[in-house]
Parts: sequence; structure tokens; C-alpha cells
Amino acid sequence: MPTVRDVAKLAGVSISTVSRALSMPHMVNPGTRALVITAAEELGYQPNAAAQGLRSGVTKNIGLVIPDLENPFFATITKGVQARARNEGYAVFIADSDEDTELELRLIANLSKQVDGLILASPRATDQELLEVLGTKPLVLLNRKVTGLPAVIVDNQDGIAQAIGHLRALGHTKIAFASGPAHSWSSIQREVAVREFASQHPEIEIIELGNFRPYISGGLQVADLAVGSGATALVTYNDLMALGVIERLRQREISVPQDFSVVGIDGISLATLISPALTTVQLPLRDFGRKAVDFIVNQLANQNRSFSDQKLGVELEIRDSTDVPVTT
Repeated sequence: MPTVRDVAKLAGVSISTVSRALSMPHMVNPGTRALVITAAEELGYQPNAAAQGLRSGVTKNIGLVIPDLENPFFATITKGVQARARNEGYAVFIADSDEDTELELRLIANLSKQVDGLILASPRATDQELLEVLGTKPLVLLNRKVTGLPAVIVDNQDGIAQAIGHLRALGHTKIAFASGPAHSWSSIQREVAVREFASQHPEIEIIELGNFRPYISGGLQVADLAVGSGATALVTYNDLMALGVIERLRQREISVPQDFSVVGIDGISLATLISPALTTVQLPLRDFGRKAVDFIVNQLANQNRSFSDQKLGVELEIRDSTDVPVTT
């Protein structure tokens, strides 16, 4: 493996001159730099990226902080981030906060010292805490909106309208909605959208249930309450909850969708693997990641560039977990 010493010897210059020629070319005579470049190429020498980063302040790394890497929602977003970053010549440092706000803030502080920009997916910290971590490096939020910070979000209002509208078109008039964590930004947005839909369609009775953890365990809790409410259909905060609902209904020998219809939100791959396949509002999960990386890269290239939030569209995927109500 050739070293900087080998390059210096072949080029007939000092080691410090090689270092300057490769990392600070404006400080070296063009003719000397040409000798160094030729020697480096001939030897196949690659300068140490970490060392260059220390000198220039550019690491070619992007930090991604997520609350739960095991959640397929965040796993798919992560794949999108990695793919786009790789295409742009960046590595991704991934940190899992394990749904712990204090740990999340520590991870943000630590990562910010090692990366050129930060992506925070569904951060659990408060608005004020997130504003306080905003430093000189580009930062973008995913699936969360905080005034003063750039964000990539989805159209929750349209997603809820598509989900409940589908059930309404099937003939359901009593529909339950199971919300997620009480302090979840996206859950709050969906609750607002549910109430708006209800106000526009008084012929539909919408029963709000919540708040529940956004996992299969939360869905197991929701199922009994939804059936007990007299609803004939249910929209859940996310797909994992919907999977829990379907499992609990199976245990109770309540058939989906013949006896009860279920709609999720997210579009995770697991939704297609269960029986019945889950009708869900498909979110552009990989686009989440790609758009976030694009923002970071653009901000790095244009330090004074203003930002505007990006709202991504959603689409209802009608599968096998919804049908006309049994009373029809």
C-alpha cells in the first residue's frame, strides 16, 4: 500500500508539500502539484479521507437518527437515505435512539461533530429542544414539522380522506380510528384530519380510540375496543397496529374483511405478507430518505440557500382487508 512518503520520494518533494498539494492545492505551485498528482496516480495512492476531513472540515458523512431501527417503517426510510447518499458520494452514520428522547439528543450532539449534515426521522424531542440543536450544519426533519426547521412530510390529510373515503364508499357508516402516541406529530395530524373528514360527512359516525403504542401490541389492544364500539371498520395509526388488530380478531374468530374491515397507514412490506393482505395508505418511504439527502447535499453546495418544506403525496393500496359491511 503506497504511502505519502512514497509519493514524496517519487515526485522529488517533501511530505508536507505532498499533503498541501492534495488537500490545499491553492497553496502549491501548479507545476509542483502536477508532479505530485502524477506520482500519486502512478503509485495508486489514495489520501486518507478522515485526515482530509480533519483539515478541510468536510467529512462526506451524513448522520441519520431514527427512533427504532427494527420498525420496518424506519428501516425502509434508511434504505432510501443510504441509496441516495451513496450515489452522492456520502457515507451514512446511523444512530438508533430506542424511543428515548434524552438518548436522541445525545446522539444528535455526538453525530453533529462527525458529519456534514443531519437527518432526524420522526424525532421524539420537543420543538424547543430541536430548535436548540440547530447549528451551523444542515439539518432536516422527516415526518415531523417544527417551525423554523426544514422538513419532509407526507399529506396526512389526504391519506386519512382516502382511507375513510374508501370505507364510506363500501357502505360503512360507523368507523373507528385508533390513534398513535399522544405526543406523536403525525398521529396528531391524522387525528385532526379525521375530525375534519367527520365534519364534512355528518352521515358517517367516526369513533376515536387512543392513544396506543405504534406496534403490533398496540393493535392487540385496539381490536377489542373497536369491535366493542359497534364500528364495522377501523383505520389504525400505522400498519403495525393494523397487523395486531387482524391477529386479535383472528383469535376471536372474527373474520376480516367479512365481519370487520381494517385499513392501515404506512405501506410497509409486511402488509402484503399477511392474510388477508392489508389495505393501507402507502407512504413514499424511500422517497422520504432520498428527499432528505437531496436537501442536505443542496444546502452544503449552497450555504445561504433558503428552504421550503416538501410535502409528499400518498396513495391508498386496496387489498383484501376491506369489504362491504356485514349489514349491507
